[in-house]
Amino acid sequence: MTKITQTKLERHYATLGMMLIAPTVLVFCAVIVYPLVSAIYLSLFDIYTPTLQGEWVGLDNYRELLGKGEFWASLRTNLIWTVGTLSLQILFGIGMALVLHQNIWFRSLARSLILFPYFISTVVAVLVWRWLFNDLYGILNHLMMAAGLIDMPVDYLGSMPNAMISVILVGAWKYFPFVVIAVLARLQTIPDALYEAARIDGAGPVARFFDITLPQLRDVLVVIIMLRAIWDFKEFDLIFLLTGGGPVTSTQTLPLLVYKEAFSLNHMGMAAAYAVAMMAVMLVFMIVYIRKTGEKDA
Repeated sequence: MTKITQTKLERHYATLGMMLIAPTVLVFCAVIVYPLVSAIYLSLFDIYTPTLQGEWVGLDNYRELLGKGEFWASLRTNLIWTVGTLSLQILFGIGMALVLHQNIWFRSLARSLILFPYFISTVVAVLVWRWLFNDLYGILNHLMMAAGLIDMPVDYLGSMPNAMISVILVGAWKYFPFVVIAVLARLQTIPDALYEAARIDGAGPVARFFDITLPQLRDVLVVIIMLRAIWDFKEFDLIFLLTGGGPVTSTQTLPLLVYKEAFSLNHMGMAAAYAVAMMAVMLVFMIVYIRKTGEKDA
């Protein structure tokens, strides 16, 4: 093969590669780059939502945002929600995965049923939980009063800290099956020889968990925590449907604040600024996730 032929062949392959990757690049630009650039552009204007008309204000939206107590309160609530529900997801997920990893009766059926909360529609799940939490006819209050645990109905979603605790619990119930799936898959790859050697050395169940199981789960737990932290931080529908950010603004997170600014107060420019600020916070999680996954691949 001559040098000229080889050069033409390389150009042909380069062109073919660009043609093959072009659809992916176009989709990426359409669903990620364009909305991102549009949000940053809108955040520099004072825009009225119904007409999308407004005037250039530059960085004034960001100055106003940083000076608003509502932004910092929503960010604090967002972090409380994320840390709270993520912690419970990890605890419940690891515990349930350990149970389902054992040779128990109906294990296959149990593994299927444990995925039910994750696959069920958020709207349906919220409707059921709102019925359970209702302070007038909710079954949870009825059972607790019948058992003598409480003397009068508890307002789970209309007062603090009950509302935040309830939202965190529902979020943990809804999303912990994801942790179960990932952890259970990793548990099945841990060699049994490690546990046999530990038993011979006299290690009990607790020692085997901390000395063998937990170290073996470390890599997958890092990925799970990073992914779930990103997904939980931007959670909107579950919190909105459960409390709407109430009572008052006690459970209002940044996604709910963006929605309120854009569609309740009709401040599309300010809403875009809130969204960009939220993206900046999430970028921290993404950088940590990329670095951790990069270290794992290396």
